[in-house]
Amino acid sequence: MKNLIKLVIFLVAIQSATAQDRVITTGVPFLLIAADARSAGMADMGVASSADAFSQQYNPSKYAFSSRKQGFSMSYTPYLTSIANDISLGQITYFNKINEKSAFATSLRYFGLGDIQLTDNTGQALTTVSPNEFALDLSYSLKLSETFGMGVAGRYIRSNLKIATSDSDAKAASTFAVDVSGLYQSEEMAFDEFNGKWRFGFNLQNLGPKISYDNDLLNENFIPANLRLGGSFDFIFDEYNKVSVIGETTKLLVPTPQAVTDLNNDGVIDASDKAINNENYRKIGWVQGIFKSFNDAPDGMKEEFKEFTWALGAEYWYQNSFALRTGFFHESQEKGARKYMTLGAGFKYNTVKVDVSYLFSASKVRNPLENTLRFSLTFNFGDSYEDN
Repeated sequence: MKNLIKLVIFLVAIQSATAQDRVITTGVPFLLIAADARSAGMADMGVASSADAFSQQYNPSKYAFSSRKQGFSMSYTPYLTSIANDISLGQITYFNKINEKSAFATSLRYFGLGDIQLTDNTGQALTTVSPNEFALDLSYSLKLSETFGMGVAGRYIRSNLKIATSDSDAKAASTFAVDVSGLYQSEEMAFDEFNGKWRFGFNLQNLGPKISYDNDLLNENFIPANLRLGGSFDFIFDEYNKVSVIGETTKLLVPTPQAVTDLNNDGVIDASDKAINNENYRKIGWVQGIFKSFNDAPDGMKEEFKEFTWALGAEYWYQNSFALRTGFFHESQEKGARKYMTLGAGFKYNTVKVDVSYLFSASKVRNPLENTLRFSLTFNFGDSYEDN
């Protein structure tokens, strides 16, 4: 990028639905972008899929069920390719299964907005800045029984998007968050025509304080705390063919913006009322906001249910070496209107696995990842554990 206008376009794109009433927006939304191509190929789902190196983002408790001792993965996701070629999301992850029941993992996610050439009022070049955000994670997972495990994760988040001006500095904002997750994975069961395995997972993600660039209460933003719930079933037809179907729902644990009313009782809804409404919203604490998010929609439970997104997907594996994937994601028209379909494929040879995915929008809302290929590379090594 060569100018500030493209940064503005970016900020509009990541919150493309803000023109609609009561759409929930947060700071550091890059935390919600699917970084790996496997999950991206199944409509960004992963809370109840089988364990892989990228489980850190969706459900860290899955690491306790990993069939491999260690794994290292890298991913690359171009972003907003229609307007720039230097915005991207990258992630590296490492996990280590300590023993048959426990594991730890760490990951680094980096979101770069490219280079921005700043100019003065006459168009004279001043300097070049490179806004960016990153999150550093550490997790631990433990099997509490042969079929159920839980995980916890800690996350440091740093956002360096503020651009210095003549009367302000460009200090980066930072905060922290925790995840609490769980996974139930059944033993393999025998049916008439196939064997099968159930999984059910949950993850309370990004639970932490709001983020602010200038320590001003009225400029603090909620981080994207959310709840993931999902289930999957593996159809194991024989040693060569397996099909997994998966479903997932998510909800932001962030208060709903309230409808603006005549708060100053002057008989007119004006800018003053909007300012009071915004001040009241910003004063909500992050813990209070988690609980309010389940019952604060102005139109009641009907609107609350619209704040849940849902997705369905499937994954086919042949001989545990070649995979095909697809998925569909849906969000309410009043809460963002995102709808998209995804396709993906995976190739595995010995300890190396390569995944790719592709997304195309199914709504009028432009998706920043539309017509974009995402890539992931995974290396699994060390001892093998029984896949249960």
